[in-house]
Amino acid sequence: MSNDVILQLENVTKEFPGVKALDNVQLKVRKGSVHALMGENGAGKSTLMKIIIGMYTPDAGKIIFDGEELTLRNINDSLDKGISMIHQELSPVPEMTVAENIYLGREPTYGNSGIVNNKKLFKMTKDLLDSLEINLDPKTKMIDLSIANTQMVEIAKAISFDSKLVIMDEPTSAITEKEVAQLFKMIRSLKEKGVGIIYITHKMSELYEIADDISVFRDGQYIGTDKAENMKRDQLIRMMVGRELHQVFNKPEPKLGEIALSVRNLSQKDWFQDVTFNVRKGEIVCFAGLMGAGRTEVLETIFGLKTPEQGEVHIHGEKAIIRTPQDAIKNNLGFLTEDRKLTGLFLPLSVKENMITVNIDNYISMGLLDSKKVKSDCLTQKESLRVKTPNIDTIVENLSGGNQQKVLLARWLLKNPDILFLDEPTRGIDVGAKSEFYNIIFELASQGKAIVVVSSEMAEIIGLCDRVIVMHEGRITGELSREEANQEKIMQLATGHVVTNYNEKQAVTT
Repeated sequence: MSNDVILQLENVTKEFPGVKALDNVQLKVRKGSVHALMGENGAGKSTLMKIIIGMYTPDAGKIIFDGEELTLRNINDSLDKGISMIHQELSPVPEMTVAENIYLGREPTYGNSGIVNNKKLFKMTKDLLDSLEINLDPKTKMIDLSIANTQMVEIAKAISFDSKLVIMDEPTSAITEKEVAQLFKMIRSLKEKGVGIIYITHKMSELYEIADDISVFRDGQYIGTDKAENMKRDQLIRMMVGRELHQVFNKPEPKLGEIALSVRNLSQKDWFQDVTFNVRKGEIVCFAGLMGAGRTEVLETIFGLKTPEQGEVHIHGEKAIIRTPQDAIKNNLGFLTEDRKLTGLFLPLSVKENMITVNIDNYISMGLLDSKKVKSDCLTQKESLRVKTPNIDTIVENLSGGNQQKVLLARWLLKNPDILFLDEPTRGIDVGAKSEFYNIIFELASQGKAIVVVSSEMAEIIGLCDRVIVMHEGRITGELSREEANQEKIMQLATGHVVTNYNEKQAVTT
């Protein structure tokens, strides 16, 4: 192994019942470099990372780290050798503080007493956060943090191990552009210290900004590696998906019907004020804005997850009283939430059980579950959404993030709502799966469904939606038609350039 290589994988293979997750793959990561790992969901990236950090044992192959062949039995083995990981799926201990989460199991104590020295713990954490320019109080409980700040704590925790290799799995999926710039500054600092970084992302723009080398995996197989500067975007996509992807957005002309959802002067303390908008049948409306603008909270309030201070919701022209999600579902609303693991999936249950959760009454006859109908409907969804799973009885926790997202979408497609809320529907999803998701959304709109999307991806907003509603600090600052919408106008509104007569315009034009 070359002296400038920190990690080398040779002929690594891993099988699970019914699926070969990795087939004789290889990887070589240089010291002081960012090595991007690319591939569709289900390509084997996560399995490979779990092998590198000791969560899985390979069935065959070698792991050579810093010149030494390793046999890793658990995560502690990898940490001891100098390998740490920032996980895509956040798993904080909610009732513990930021400091306790970062140094969990490594807390400073008073001598050998086993009693935690909290004063030292909080100082260590503050020094770490200050060095990374993360403005958080070490004493804040994790449950009180936003997803973005929770992600920053996860980043700080991984860096705190002073590792020789740091794996970053979708580290920017839940943070703002300002925090992304901050993270990239951290990464460049780590590179200067000779730290190797494996970087997994589905965002092409940041890939070319931060990566030195790119390796591509597809269906559990190694496809190839090259310098980032040599890997053109079209070539990369072709390697990832095994086919040409001419058009991510192939949006048909919308056929708009009557108003399906009308929201008037909706307010929720501390989150948003005086929100008014309409959505027509067959229309896709995007909510844009920076992190913390209140977009998700608007949808959660309409769906009965939060209680409004004031305002009204009308569905198909009639006032709807929605106090709980059950009320929303009865009014034919569906909601694909932002955090699939925290608020979406039942991780210990199967793909099939997760799909039918919302619509289970439809499968019960005379007190018995119609297993034949369940199987038929779930298999139909599996095939139509191209869910990569050995079978519908597979535990959903074992699927890749993108396939878990497809299972959640299948849940709502089985319920067949008239109005569908999609909060960051393609977060952590690869470019090929995104294209599939978009086509599904276009198809649902063509069926006359009213669709509301919250997205933080500018290309997605512009390519997907018929109208864009922009929020800033809890208020709607303006609305753009599909023809008007571009990145500059959206960002102007997202940073507080207000259209003062927005509500009056709504009342007149809709």
